[in-house]
Amino acid sequence: MHNTALEKARIKMSSLADLPAAASVLIEQARQEPVVVFEGPMGAGKTTLIKEFCRQMGVTENVSSPTFALVNEYETAEGSLIYHFDFYRIKEEREALEIGALEYFDSGNMCLIEWPSLIPNLLPDTYLHVSMQPAAEGEERIMVINKV
Repeated sequence: MHNTALEKARIKMSSLADLPAAASVLIEQARQEPVVVFEGPMGAGKTTLIKEFCRQMGVTENVSSPTFALVNEYETAEGSLIYHFDFYRIKEEREALEIGALEYFDSGNMCLIEWPSLIPNLLPDTYLHVSMQPAAEGEERIMVINKV
């Protein structure tokens, strides 16, 4: 059964074994709010979480960060599309506009966005915000999902 209201979720991951459960929670919420932004420093696990998200959605092709292409397109087992963005290397928002970012965000398809802080004026009015921090040795990694 789908949750009708998006809730703030705080997920603790003590190892990569916890990743599937975290991705499952995120998928449930992304079905209601398909634009998802991932904030966190290098090494926080953003791309790793996106890979698991896509795997659970039935994507069979290789999922990798589109650092140079800016966007990758994946097809799910159900035939829907997932767009994966990585804006780490852009210097100004115009670059995102030139690849049609706004059209992607308005498409109704799932959009998974790494480094959204580099395109603050282009984000839709509402989206899911996933905050991740790398874990120190022996500590749990925390992932917080919040609707903005």
